Amino acid sequence: MNWIGKKLFASVVVGAFAFCLAASQAQAEPQGKVIMFHAGSLSMPFEALEKEFEARYPGVDLLREASGSQAAARKVIDLNRPCDLMASADFKVIDKLLIPGHADWNIRFATNQMVLCYTEKSRFAQAVNAGNWFEILQKKGVVWGHADPNLDPCGYRALLVLQLAEKHYGMPGLNERLLANRPQANVRPKSVELISLLQTGHMDYAWEYLSVAVQHGLNYVVLPDEINLGDYKKDPFYSQAVVNVIGKKPGEFMEMKGESITYGVTLIRNAPNREAAVAFLAYLLDPEGGLRILQEQGQPPLVPCRVSSERMKAALPAELTNLVEARD
Repeated sequence: MNWIGKKLFASVVVGAFAFCLAASQAQAEPQGKVIMFHAGSLSMPFEALEKEFEARYPGVDLLREASGSQAAARKVIDLNRPCDLMASADFKVIDKLLIPGHADWNIRFATNQMVLCYTEKSRFAQAVNAGNWFEILQKKGVVWGHADPNLDPCGYRALLVLQLAEKHYGMPGLNERLLANRPQANVRPKSVELISLLQTGHMDYAWEYLSVAVQHGLNYVVLPDEINLGDYKKDPFYSQAVVNVIGKKPGEFMEMKGESITYGVTLIRNAPNREAAVAFLAYLLDPEGGLRILQEQGQPPLVPCRVSSERMKAALPAELTNLVEARD
C-alpha cells in the first residue's frame, strides 16, 4: 500500500472510531420516560427540578404524578401500576409499604415542619398566633381541616400535632375538643387540596407543611418546636403521640408514632427505565442540583442524604453512593 493509500486508510479508521465513540456516548445518555409517583407537597420543587433535569437530558421525559404518599405507594402494591421512582413525605411509608416487596432501599433527602395556614379571608385572621391558635380552632363557625391520615402523611401529622399540643400546653382533653369542631367533610384526600379551599374562602385554616405555605404564599402560624415535628432533637417528646392508619392489607393498621418530618425516595425494583431513573436520582440528591432547588423552595434538604445502614448503602446504584451516607 503506497503512502496515499495508508493515509486514506488511517483517515477511515479514525473516522470510524470517532463515529463509534459518538454513538456509544449517545447510547449511554439516558433516554425515554421515567414514571414517578410522589407526595403532593413535592409538586412545586419537583416541577422546577424536572425542567432542569430534562434540559440536561433532553431524551428523558419525566412523568410525575402527585398524591398522598400512602396513595402513591398503593398505586404500586395494590394497582400494580408501572413505576420507576416513588418519593414520600414520610420515609417510613416506603419502609412499611414498599420494602421488602417492591423496593430494596430508602434514601432520606429532605425535612419540613407543620404549620397552620390561613389567609386574610380567614375568621380571626388578624388575631391568630402561636399562643391562641388552639382556642380559635375551637370557636363556633371557624372552618378548618387537614388531609386524610390514611392517604397522606400530612394528615396523620396534623393529628400528631394536636395530640402533642395537649401535652405541651398541659390541657387535658384539648385534642378531643379540637376534633369535635372539625367535621369529617373537612378531611380531604391530600393536603394540597386544602389550599384552594383556603384561597377561595371556603376554609379558614388548614394544616400544611411549611414549604407548601411558602410556595403558595399563604399566611401561617409557626408552632413551638415541641409540636411542629420539625426538630429531630424533640423526637423523644414527639414519640408520645401515635396515630393508627390503614396498613398493607384491608383490616391491617400501621402505627405512626410522632417523629421529626423526613422525606424519602426509592427506586422501584422492577422499574421500567432503571437507567434514566437512577440519573434522575443522582440529580435530585446532588447538593448543586435537586437539593439546591428544595432549599430555594423553602424545604430544607439533608446534606448529605442518608440511608439507615451500611448494608443499605451497599445496595445502592454506584452512581448514588458518593451522594449518600449511612446514618440512622
